Amino acid sequence: MGTLSRRELAALVDEATVDTYDEHEEVSALFAAVEENLAVPFGTSVLGVEVTVRGVDLSRDGRIVALCTRGGFRQAIGLLDLPLPDPAPDGAEWVEAYRYYWAQ
Repeated sequence: MGTLSRRELAALVDEATVDTYDEHEEVSALFAAVEENLAVPFGTSVLGVEVTVRGVDLSRDGRIVALCTRGGFRQAIGLLDLPLPDPAPDGAEWVEAYRYYWAQ
């Protein structure tokens, strides 16, 4: 990841949030973009443990989370904290745009 410039990331955020009025709507719009574009499932490693990302969700506290599984266990991991594999799955540019949005 990290292949997009700040200008490209800002353009993605602008594309997703063009018709929004507040932070809640912006996050909801970014969630929709991530959900529609991120190719799941994909594998990644969280704290040295291999997991499968099965999807994304919007948590009650307004964060986008990755829905991760390993065996019979499930865990929601904040998208800001989720390590992406190399190569990244299709649509990962929206994860990068979401991270850019929160870094501003």
